[in-house]
Amino acid sequence: MTAPTVAACQMPVADLDVETNLERIRRRVFDLSPAVDVAAFPEHALTGFVPDERLHEHAIAREDGTLDHVRALAADVDRAIVVGFVERADGTYYNATAYVGPESTAVYRKRHLWGAERALLSPGTRRVVVETPVGRAGLLTCYDLNFVEESAAFVRRNVDALFVAGAWPRAHAENWRLLLRARALDGARWVVGAGRTGRRDVERAPTAEYAGGSCIVSPDGSVATELDRESDDCVRTLDSATLAEHRSTVFPDSDPSNP
Repeated sequence: MTAPTVAACQMPVADLDVETNLERIRRRVFDLSPAVDVAAFPEHALTGFVPDERLHEHAIAREDGTLDHVRALAADVDRAIVVGFVERADGTYYNATAYVGPESTAVYRKRHLWGAERALLSPGTRRVVVETPVGRAGLLTCYDLNFVEESAAFVRRNVDALFVAGAWPRAHAENWRLLLRARALDGARWVVGAGRTGRRDVERAPTAEYAGGSCIVSPDGSVATELDRESDDCVRTLDSATLAEHRSTVFPDSDPSNP
C-alpha cells in the first residue's frame, strides 16, 4: 500500500471575505500533486479574524452551504481538507477546525482561546479524533499547542498524527516551531502544522503580522520539512515504518496509549 502524503498549505487570509478565501483554497487544492491525500490549511482560513463584532457577521454555520463547497472540492480531487473558520451555532461562536473528507466531516472547536478571542468566542469542550489516510489523527488549533494535557489526551487515544491549524504571531514564530516539535516527540507521532502568513490590514482593526512557519514534524521531534513566510505548500510522505521505529524508541516497553 502506498504511504500517505500530506500538504500543509501556507497562505495569507482575506479577513472577513469568505468568497475570496474559498477561491484561494480551491486553487491551492487543485494545484497540489495528485499524490497528496490530505491538504491542511491555517486557522481562520475561510473567514479570517478581526477582534470585534464584525467577526460574528462573517461566521459560518455548518448548514449554510460553505462547508458543502469544501466537501464538493474534497470529492472533486479525492482528498481530505483540513480548514479553519469561525463557526456560528445557535447564537454562539467558536474558533473551529474542520476535517472535510469526500464523504464525511468532523469539526473541532478550539478549547483554549487566546487574547481577544475570549471576548468574542466560546471555548469548545470536546477533543476530536478522525480516521484519515495517515491513520487516527487529532485536531488542534494554534494556542492549544501550549497545553500538555491536550497532548497527553491524544497519547491515550493512540493517534498517529496531529493536524494543527495556526495563525501564530510573527513575533513569536520560534515558539510555534518549538511546540510543534514538542507535541510530535511527546506522543511519538507525526505533526502537520499549517500556518497563516502575511498580515491583517483591515480598517478599524489592529494590524497583525503572521509567522507562517508551516512544517511537518517527524515522530522523533525533528522537522522533516518546513517553510518560512512564503505562500507555498509543505509536502511530505508519512511512512508507517518511520512512525513504528520512533515509537519503539520512545515507548520501548509499553503501548503508547497505556504508558
